[in-house]
Amino acid sequence: MSPRKRAGNARAQTPALLKGLLFGPDGAAMSPTHTRKSGRLYRYYISQTAMKRGRSDCPVKLAPAAELERIIIDQIRLLLQTPEVIVQTWRTLRKQRIDISEAEVRNTLVGFDELWNELFPAEQGRIVELLVERIDLGAEKLDITLKIEGLTSLSVELQSQTTFQQAAE
Repeated sequence: MSPRKRAGNARAQTPALLKGLLFGPDGAAMSPTHTRKSGRLYRYYISQTAMKRGRSDCPVKLAPAAELERIIIDQIRLLLQTPEVIVQTWRTLRKQRIDISEAEVRNTLVGFDELWNELFPAEQGRIVELLVERIDLGAEKLDITLKIEGLTSLSVELQSQTTFQQAAE
């Protein structure tokens, strides 16, 4: 197999969840990259500034992908369970004339936490894109900006899956 095909397969097996969403402290995008050492794949996000101007100009040059993705997912899972996000999602759904109770929204968003680990990586990536507007990575902090319309879409999607599963039982 050619090195190009092999690299494509490796990327397909480990999608970059934060591609297009992650930005460094200077506002420049961070792109997924990887390296191999002793046959093991190491994935990173690298700052466009570091790539174009050299690493000395950039406060955050490389970020380990797996660790960063885990932190972001953990934060999203926690955020989905906060009263503010639940109420805001419920209000937005009500404005769209979707008849749903606040308790149903809460149960749906809390239930998402259990569902996450069962999803294929491509589906996890789609949900991250749906929920996250951008992630700003600083030397000392990480800011996640969520999309409220993404939350309402996810909530409707999960609610219809729950209704379908209950009907099937």
